[in-house]
Amino acid sequence: MDSETIKQVSDKLFEALESRTTMEPLTSTYPDITIEDAYTISLLLLERRLARGEIVVGKKIGVTSEAVMDMLDVRQPDFGFITDAMRYDTEMPVSSHLIQPRAEGELAFILKRDLVGPGVTNADVIAATDAVLPCFEVVDSRIENWRIKIQDTVADNASCGFFALNEAAAIQPSKIALPDCRMIVTKNGEVISQGLGAAAMGDPVNCIAWLANTLGEYGITLRSGDIILSGSLVPLEPVHAGDVMTVSVDGMGDCSVSFV
Repeated sequence: MDSETIKQVSDKLFEALESRTTMEPLTSTYPDITIEDAYTISLLLLERRLARGEIVVGKKIGVTSEAVMDMLDVRQPDFGFITDAMRYDTEMPVSSHLIQPRAEGELAFILKRDLVGPGVTNADVIAATDAVLPCFEVVDSRIENWRIKIQDTVADNASCGFFALNEAAAIQPSKIALPDCRMIVTKNGEVISQGLGAAAMGDPVNCIAWLANTLGEYGITLRSGDIILSGSLVPLEPVHAGDVMTVSVDGMGDCSVSFV
């Protein structure tokens, strides 16, 4: 894709974000779009968000588990940027802000030092992490009916929507076996899914190392203080106003959010 087409696509995605409307898959309209084109589009989309006053507070990793890969038919991870405007820790306004939201239970990492790839190891990730905590990410897509391929979700900032954290449930990563920790998700009081930390690329720490090394190829650093959403351990769940969901993680605690 040439630079003018890339800019036009980013403008269309931003318009869809602002108007809460969807568009045809980019991979249908632009069959030759590459992942590199898609990441360039996502960066232009981020520039528009920053221009209206949003502040980057971290990054997110998407499509890390088999459950999510199967649901979306996307077979490799991706990443996006999260901003302060995306965080709603207890009450999340999905009905007035999002289009086709789906909630996923994750583990969030808060960094205490930079991670600069390539060459980042799991030991580097543990040493750089201040705390791990349960969270919800509510993904959303500007692509009609979630008919996405990897280029579509990458261009759309990894299908970012909102996220919620419970910092009171944070724990140091050295104090818990992350691949073995069990996550239980309830919706309106009923258990709807369970998963282990190993669902995310074998270990959520693997996800953070992958992200640091992938970002290093683009000259992007994971910064001290960044919040990193490491990818879902359970299937995506559609949510609507009136729903209440809780994610519980062995050895940590809970994160609950009400959707309005």
